[in-house]
Amino acid sequence: MSVGLSISFGLLDVPHVAHPAFLVLGAYATYALVGYGMDPLVAGVLLMPMFFVFGLGVYQFYYMTFERRGTDLGVRGIAFFFGIAFIVQVGLILAFGVDQRMVEADYIGTAVEIGDVRIPKRMIVAFGVALALTTSLALYLSKTFTGRAIKAVAQDEGALRLMGADPVRIKRWAFGIATATCALAGALLIIVGPVDPNLDRLYIGRTFCVVVLAGMGSMSGTLVAGLILGVAESLVLSSVGTAWAPAVAFGILLVVLGVRPAGLFGR
Repeated sequence: MSVGLSISFGLLDVPHVAHPAFLVLGAYATYALVGYGMDPLVAGVLLMPMFFVFGLGVYQFYYMTFERRGTDLGVRGIAFFFGIAFIVQVGLILAFGVDQRMVEADYIGTAVEIGDVRIPKRMIVAFGVALALTTSLALYLSKTFTGRAIKAVAQDEGALRLMGADPVRIKRWAFGIATATCALAGALLIIVGPVDPNLDRLYIGRTFCVVVLAGMGSMSGTLVAGLILGVAESLVLSSVGTAWAPAVAFGILLVVLGVRPAGLFGR
């Protein structure tokens, strides 16, 4: 869920606080396609090109309105994406209501038994897809010219121009990729459990915690940080109670910012 934010926020310095709202939008779009008899994972993959185009449009509007002017970019950019998140949330409420939605598939509701341990198949599927997506993005960013340009655009736009790449086009392309991942991540979100339009509030702290803990823009670090956060939340959930579980992400975020602002894999 955080790999897209690792690109948009970690590499592009875009204050994309609407990322969790895009995740929920991807979950509901998956729910709509599953209603036609489609598998949730297939639906998530098919939605990725549409979300990619949507991301291109959002970044273009953000660039023309805020980034090109360069004045109060951080504050106004955050306000802009909060507005986008609010529009997405209200749109989902109007379209689907406030009730929770869930999907059905062969791997949902069943488990693999290893001795006395039962591992839900939906969690195994989600982990496998997340691992494949993270690995693919890591290879893309390190092995292709466009991927390396995405990693370089936040460091030195002037040098990037000398290499024959347009920084604006690179950022727009990268933001499209970040938004496309929300389609598949949203599919995984609704596979793991039911969703509702207000679920994005729960994941704002989690996604930013993973990105900061990993180190800005680190794909492999994002995977490790996600596992750390998941284990930490599970321990708190089983020992203290459900009320404290959402606070784990913010607690880890504050500790990392105070002790190692660059993150575990940052430079």
